[in-house]
Amino acid sequence: MSVILAVDLGGTDIKFGIVDQHGQLLEKGKTKTPTSLEDLISHIHDKVQYFSEYMIEGIAISAPGAVTETGVIEGASAIPYIHGPNIIELLEKKTGLRVEIENDANCSALAEIWKGAAEGKNDIAVVVIGTGVGGALIKNGGIHKGVHLHGGEFGYMVLNPANLGEGQNTFSELASTSSIIRRAASYKKVDVSTLTGEKVFELASEGDQACIQAIDEFYHMLAIGLYNIQYAYDPELILIGGGISNREDILQAINEKLALVLEKIDIATINPEVDRCHFFSDANLIGAAYHYLQQ
Repeated sequence: MSVILAVDLGGTDIKFGIVDQHGQLLEKGKTKTPTSLEDLISHIHDKVQYFSEYMIEGIAISAPGAVTETGVIEGASAIPYIHGPNIIELLEKKTGLRVEIENDANCSALAEIWKGAAEGKNDIAVVVIGTGVGGALIKNGGIHKGVHLHGGEFGYMVLNPANLGEGQNTFSELASTSSIIRRAASYKKVDVSTLTGEKVFELASEGDQACIQAIDEFYHMLAIGLYNIQYAYDPELILIGGGISNREDILQAINEKLALVLEKIDIATINPEVDRCHFFSDANLIGAAYHYLQQ
């Protein structure tokens, strides 16, 4: 049976995986991200040779940035050299294989709707929470990119219009993991470099009131963002991704804050259905393969 070589481009590492037609990840690994486009193309070509025991039919790539249908990646990321050149043409010429590319957040969403927490659903939103907030929209089982390729870029949403431009306004600024650290550092009057997200949660569990307040405010703003997504898009399900989704208590905290928001708005009758993403570090590989198979 033929398989797909899936490649997940990250700023620090590149992940590789062999994915079959049923979404099974047969092998995987990672290497340091090359420092030039030429080295990247050669590196992927080398992986095709490395996995030569498999019948590789094509290459599926998950990449940061706004991916156009022609194979050009617009925008900016931690891998600057991938933006501008036609990656599809370069790789197809080098390997002789068909190549498909999709945005990394979109790949994460595709993995969930193919074999993950949203399997069988048609309309979902995925909110990926990290140092910023990103995401993806699935409409009728496929990615909704929008006219400017910004569909699902929830981080740009304004949740607090006061003093616009001062760093405490957007979804990314108010409900990312970095926002928890900034709040806690401010309340504790310490430098942000002395804290991590894990440390803030640890201190909160020990009764640190500054950290408890920072986390409470984070969940409050996250709930407002999810409420807005629900009423703007009306998905069947909203999935939470990113490292913080590993927390066992995240759904309870979100639902408690959503209940408080809904209590304050008389006309709101829809309680958003929220769940955690099923796939974590493998999501982009599996979703990239699914995107390849859809084309």
